[in-house]
Amino acid sequence: MGDQKTLYVVVCAAGPASEVGTLVRLAQGRGWTVQVMATPAAVSLIEVETLKKQTGRLVRSQHRAPGDPRSPKADAIVIAPATFNTINKLANGIADNYVLDVVSEAIGLGVPTVILPFVNSAYASRAPFRESIKKLRTEEVFVLIGLGAFTPHEAGSGSSVFDKFPWQLALDEAEKTL
Repeated sequence: MGDQKTLYVVVCAAGPASEVGTLVRLAQGRGWTVQVMATPAAVSLIEVETLKKQTGRLVRSQHRAPGDPRSPKADAIVIAPATFNTINKLANGIADNYVLDVVSEAIGLGVPTVILPFVNSAYASRAPFRESIKKLRTEEVFVLIGLGAFTPHEAGSGSSVFDKFPWQLALDEAEKTL
């Protein structure tokens, strides 16, 4: 894989968000050019300037102004950590922020997309969430939840599992799609 491969790393406002630089480092180590995108709620949880230095690119959280440089086209997308809210919106075609707009279009264009959730067992047990995962999978979106993937934690215990978040798993899955 050459340097021309671009990975969009989409970060949501979930517990491990502040460690998204780990995924960026792993991807860069495998030759990816990385474009970080953040949901509006995630912006305050991440080190925007550090990520800008790490990638050499602005962290995108809103649409660019006319004439501003475009992001390179994505060869694959990893959404990690993905929230209950983002997963449900994406599955139901709600594109009410920049990230959801970009990812919704990319899925429609057939860009390989991997979702690594960070949700507790209460959220994961909800019927709308389970249906959203089914919908996304029918569109060939890889949702890494369940045995051998991300396992939801008990409500209220998320901070105790931040350091076990399987960033590598999402990158491995994205690379399988190429």
